[in-house]
Amino acid sequence: MDGTVDTSRRGFMAQAGTGALAAGGLLAAGSAPEAVHAAPAAGGEFWPNGARLVISVSMQFEAGGQPLKNTDSPFPKVDFPASITADPAANTWFAYGYREGIPRMLDLWDRHGIKVTSHMIGEAVRRHPELAREIVRRGHEAAGHGPRWSSQYAMNRAQERQFISDAASMVQEVTGQRPVGYNANWLRRGPNTLSLLQELGYAYHIDDLSRDEPFIEQVNGKDFVVVPYTLRNNDILLVEGRNYSPSQFLEQIKLDFDQLYEEGATRRRMMSISAHDRISGTPQMVRVWDQFLRYAKSHPGVAFMRKDEIARHALASPLTLRETETI
Repeated sequence: MDGTVDTSRRGFMAQAGTGALAAGGLLAAGSAPEAVHAAPAAGGEFWPNGARLVISVSMQFEAGGQPLKNTDSPFPKVDFPASITADPAANTWFAYGYREGIPRMLDLWDRHGIKVTSHMIGEAVRRHPELAREIVRRGHEAAGHGPRWSSQYAMNRAQERQFISDAASMVQEVTGQRPVGYNANWLRRGPNTLSLLQELGYAYHIDDLSRDEPFIEQVNGKDFVVVPYTLRNNDILLVEGRNYSPSQFLEQIKLDFDQLYEEGATRRRMMSISAHDRISGTPQMVRVWDQFLRYAKSHPGVAFMRKDEIARHALASPLTLRETETI
């Protein structure tokens, strides 16, 4: 476990209550100095260290946690007979994520001195424990992503409670880091999900697309942070779903960055980008990510933060918006 960040629920709340977060201690916990430009920028009161725009990278660690057959993949759907228990071709596509994709992305993050949030499926962590531990060892956040791919929105409260609890325990047992953030499969949470997350010690979730900055909702009468996710800057939707080329993906995220950076002069802005192990970890996509990171870091006042850091800052800041859950 990375000793620089206390990711326990107690540590999370203790740090949220200190003024040191706004003074810059937050970024020191999870981001290398070169990832944040020291030059002051307009609107810098919204983020630690005078940052104008915060970029939050999600790295999904899913390889090995997928159903062995009838799962989403680039291959045509096949009506497998009951006697066939796995789809070997599709599973090699997922295997690329842990064999090549995540190691390549970890090296990329290191080169740029940035820390990311890795949403980890419990079964993937158990099947590839050394890789899960390496993610945390390099200073990245381990967040919950369910123990396996299941439709938790269809579960009753007791079933979903166990499901969410297992997601945290499986990650903690392997990495030593207790997740404080959660991402449901395809963002599909149910009516009990947020209440259960709050009860089980999670501090934030990302299954929301409604804002370009973190905000706070009341769950069980207590503050609960939303660190919004993205579909418009999501490799699985754009590259796999819409067949974007790497250059089209780069153009999309640069345009998104440019607009949010401009808005960041007068309001709190956060850019969310998603990298799946088997997609963004391919050679051509890593080259695109490298180009984007260089582009973003060339602008003054840009910071890269883990989502647990963003949630802590949101809780501590009087400028954080408060919302009610959308229906």
